[in-house]
Amino acid sequence: MLTELRQRAILDLLQERKAVTVTELTGLLDTSESTIRRDLAALHEMGRLKKVHGGATALEGEYSTTDDDVSVRKDLNMEEKKRIAAYGASLVSPGDFVYIDAGTTTELLVDHLTEKRAVYVTNALSHARKLAQGGCRVILLGGELKASTDAAVGAETVRFLQKYNFTKGFFGVNGVHPRCGLSTPEASEAAVKAEALSRCRDGFVLADPSKFGQISSVTFGALADAALLTTVLAEKRYRSYTRIVEVDTL
Repeated sequence: MLTELRQRAILDLLQERKAVTVTELTGLLDTSESTIRRDLAALHEMGRLKKVHGGATALEGEYSTTDDDVSVRKDLNMEEKKRIAAYGASLVSPGDFVYIDAGTTTELLVDHLTEKRAVYVTNALSHARKLAQGGCRVILLGGELKASTDAAVGAETVRFLQKYNFTKGFFGVNGVHPRCGLSTPEASEAAVKAEALSRCRDGFVLADPSKFGQISSVTFGALADAALLTTVLAEKRYRSYTRIVEVDTL
């Protein structure tokens, strides 16, 4: 396939899906990974898409109103997510009562947890399964299942949360913005995040740098409500709003 046609196909796929991985593009366009990476780099330089680790996302300005499927999101910015998750897991101490939000980065945090003397609460089926298999005590919240994030959401899940008081909580996020705070696309999931975050003594949001400057449909917390765990953050203005932990500088 000619370069121009292949790049047009990539942009068409992004318009439809909003995010694609290198692996997906390699299969769909029947070409090599190195060629796809060159195409993404070229399109990024032209300002036609946003290149991220493992793939690309569509340019939609700072606003995003949809939540991509877990199968798409889990491969994006993977190396940053792993480092953020490993640091987050190291913060759990014996005796902690920990809330773990649904999400791809929080699932990586679960993979790094070694503290068996803490109790974990989560609204994510996959997280609960991994925690139980790892010998941890885990409480799985009930509610309506959101297939794209594998999470229990809605009013019933919020009611489950209202009896708990957490020492620490770890949250995923779609947008981090000085004006609009911490945001996510769907109201039912935002309600769960907001309730859980309000019940944490110490809240931590796991956010790779691509999330900063972004705004999603529903705000679930102010920046001051949680510490932000990231890798290296270019925009230092966020330090005036909350505590920022850049794990690559530790």
